[in-house]
Amino acid sequence: MRRRLLALLSVLSLLLGAAVLTAPAASAHPYCGQVWGSLARGVPGMSAGQLTDVRAGRHDCYDRLVLDVDRPLTAWSVRYVDQVTADGSGAVVPVRGGARLEVIARVNVVPTDAFFVGVGTDLVSTAGYRTFRQVAWAGSFEGVSTVGLGVRARLPFRAFVLPGPGAGSRLVVDVGHQWCATGHTDC
Repeated sequence: MRRRLLALLSVLSLLLGAAVLTAPAASAHPYCGQVWGSLARGVPGMSAGQLTDVRAGRHDCYDRLVLDVDRPLTAWSVRYVDQVTADGSGAVVPVRGGARLEVIARVNVVPTDAFFVGVGTDLVSTAGYRTFRQVAWAGSFEGVSTVGLGVRARLPFRAFVLPGPGAGSRLVVDVGHQWCATGHTDC
């Protein structure tokens, strides 16, 4: 009897082990291969140089914001905030969208440049974008220049700096159109 019970337990153990080994791995199904999150990103400190342009582009899987700087950008931050505030005054800058990203380049801007005049001014038209709702100027004060990026919802993003053109650099912020591939429930 004992022998039969041990044999039965051995067979059951083998079957259970085989089921565990052949079970599909539980994994997230990233949208377009993205494995981004929504936590703050950045590099502390200050940078030399000036912000020269803000532009945006549409891609199949994400919308992209680019801040052009005329020198290497060494200090910046991007994070979700409840509200974007104007540099210097701290006044709330209304930004359309279900969520807001505060995009900071720790560089100056030419104060007479008409492109950057008027806190709350739209810097880029977001008509036709899947994720972006507004790109609003939040000001520049004491070497900190801020852009409010309104997005449809709190979505995954990545932020990084690319060299060029020339001696300059670009702060790139990509915001995904969604969290994971359609049809997957485990994301």
